[in-house]
Amino acid sequence: MGAAAPEYQLLARLEAAFDAVVDASQALVADCRREGSRTWAFGRETADADWLQEALLDFWYQDGQDGRSTRSHVGLVAASPAVMERVHQVNAAKQAFSRLLGQIRQEQPSLLPEIKAVLPFRHPELHTHLRGSGLARLHLKQSWRAVPLAAAPVARVRLAWYASGRSIKRLSVREAEQKLLALDTDAPHVRIQLRQLAGLPDGEPLAQVQAQAPLMRANLFFREPLEDGHRRQAMNVALPLFVPSDDGRLPDHNLPPAHPPQTRTRARRRDERLEQEPLLPSIRVYRYRR
Repeated sequence: MGAAAPEYQLLARLEAAFDAVVDASQALVADCRREGSRTWAFGRETADADWLQEALLDFWYQDGQDGRSTRSHVGLVAASPAVMERVHQVNAAKQAFSRLLGQIRQEQPSLLPEIKAVLPFRHPELHTHLRGSGLARLHLKQSWRAVPLAAAPVARVRLAWYASGRSIKRLSVREAEQKLLALDTDAPHVRIQLRQLAGLPDGEPLAQVQAQAPLMRANLFFREPLEDGHRRQAMNVALPLFVPSDDGRLPDHNLPPAHPPQTRTRARRRDERLEQEPLLPSIRVYRYRR
């Protein structure tokens, strides 16, 4: 295994990769503007190339934004073959940027704050709107997330909020104990949970559950079966969804509610593997059903 690349080399490569993302995204918007691609934007009365540029080049944190959250720009774009090829180029540039960021996180994590502060200034035309807008730092995840695209012409799209998502991470009893010990161990509720944990066998697996923010999902119904025989596909759509369209028309689509549901919309599965109540509520840890 070779030695880690010097900082200046990593920064130079990342600057070039970021330039490629911006250039490809701007070229995509320019193609859509030139062709007059039809667009629809969720939550807006009108959608045009200016909206598309705002959506595809939204790489910034807003004041007070949680670093774990990203802003969504849900919509549809009727795309010619040339525009679809441009989307592939944008996503390829984003994948390269993401891979290089992963390398930097592993080899030189101390560079990340500098990256977020410096990269925006490489493109003054993008950075001018930051003044007075509460937008000051690069949001890395918003920079590399892929633009969704349909694999084939679509007859209709059905959009719906998905508010029941969650991530589950397996923990050992020892790992759960370390997380509890990082809290205020003088607090009565933490001491109670430590006692509950002490009564478990050391080898029992536990699960830490994190609820995910509501997101929009699109169910695509294709005009013809795909090569694998499927006629539909579901995907998350945080950015405009590009759909192949030889005639320039958008597929039929619905208008979902303006806001996600406040309560869980999916019934609990009968084969739910976790107990319904958390064992350690302070750190969202559950036992597996036996």
